[in-house]
Amino acid sequence: MKRLAIVGAALGVLFLAASGPANAKEGTSTEQTLKQLEQDWTDAALKKDSAALGKILANEWVSLGTLGETSREKALAELSSGENRIDSMTLSDLKVRVFGDTAVVTGSDDEKSSNKGKDTSGHYVWTDVFVRHGQSWQAVASQSALVPVKPAK
Repeated sequence: MKRLAIVGAALGVLFLAASGPANAKEGTSTEQTLKQLEQDWTDAALKKDSAALGKILANEWVSLGTLGETSREKALAELSSGENRIDSMTLSDLKVRVFGDTAVVTGSDDEKSSNKGKDTSGHYVWTDVFVRHGQSWQAVASQSALVPVKPAK
């Protein structure tokens, strides 16, 4: 009986050791995929590539930000027309949390941008929600806020 308990315990340890890294690796892979999607999103905006951005944004995507609510259709049209310009953008502080087929990515960026000729440059914090469709992820919702610049003392 003691031998059976030892074999059972050993198998349990082996199972945990085998399943632990696989789950961690899967999580890391998903995290890397979503961080890359955020970079691809930035690259598409910088290159004014509405086709590439259209693959990242789901049809039902909506964004809430300093300019109000924006739909996928409106965002792609503004990018194509040049109304919404992003001249430079640096992503930082990316954090990914995965909940099955849904993921939340939070981060910030420093950008030089304008919308309809108005300067919208600054430091932004944001949240993007992604949903997995088969093997790919698409953004379904976003929210961003411009961080106010503190006056110098």
